Amino acid sequence: MKQFPIALQLYSVRDDVEKDFGGTLAKVKAMGYDGVEFAGLYGHSPAEVKALCEQNGLNPISAHVPYLDMMADPSGVLADYAAIGCRYVAIPYLTEEYRPGAAKFDEVIAGARKLGEIAKELGMTLLYHNHDFEFQKLGGVYALDILYREVPPTLLQTELDTCWVSVGGEDPAAYIRKYSGRSPVVHLKDYAGQKGGKMYDLIGIEDDGDDSAAEAPSTFEFRPVGKGVQDFPSILAAAEEAGAEWVVVEQDAPSMGLTPLECARASVDYLKSLR
Repeated sequence: MKQFPIALQLYSVRDDVEKDFGGTLAKVKAMGYDGVEFAGLYGHSPAEVKALCEQNGLNPISAHVPYLDMMADPSGVLADYAAIGCRYVAIPYLTEEYRPGAAKFDEVIAGARKLGEIAKELGMTLLYHNHDFEFQKLGGVYALDILYREVPPTLLQTELDTCWVSVGGEDPAAYIRKYSGRSPVVHLKDYAGQKGGKMYDLIGIEDDGDDSAAEAPSTFEFRPVGKGVQDFPSILAAAEEAGAEWVVVEQDAPSMGLTPLECARASVDYLKSLR
């Protein structure tokens, strides 16, 4: 099995990063991570973030940047991440009015083309990071597939989140293979329990989901990689076949009585045990 370089999505340890950016990067490196994926810069300049990554020997591989932030100043925002040295920048999430079936989903398709063009000019590649709501069918086709059909691979690549693919009802390994040649970065995320309730509360976003959760509480929780239901040997084999270059660990909320940093360590330890 390919020994992928492993990055940590820093949203997983966001409270630690906010308190001590440089110190947290040092801890992430000491755990054995090769790179990081950003979810905000916490008041630091691109030059400061680049220097901190260099000091700690971490590759600033990618960044999750809110869609509306990028659209408000495409060239300026993307240039900041290019200055850090990011190879990839991802649309990480869509608010309700921009999701499939809503009036502004078509704007996302047009916006992704525009952002993809600017990212390409800056030497980066635009990615789309899915959740489960993209597995809504429009005209018999998943909205996620419509997005990738309408925006060419030269402008938009995938960052398939294996947890949300599974929650959306599809096999993560099969879906990665479906986008062979278009999957440079794969999100490794584990979970336990069943879909239901206001799951997005767990990712730090006020959930607009089913209010019936009060009657039937969700059993869903995120887990360190290897501690939940996902078949990661199969997922990693598919990522290798698809030509992936990086895998990124993400755990939106800690569980199992562990702190976010302890969860991050458990994930990388598990992945290294597979080598």
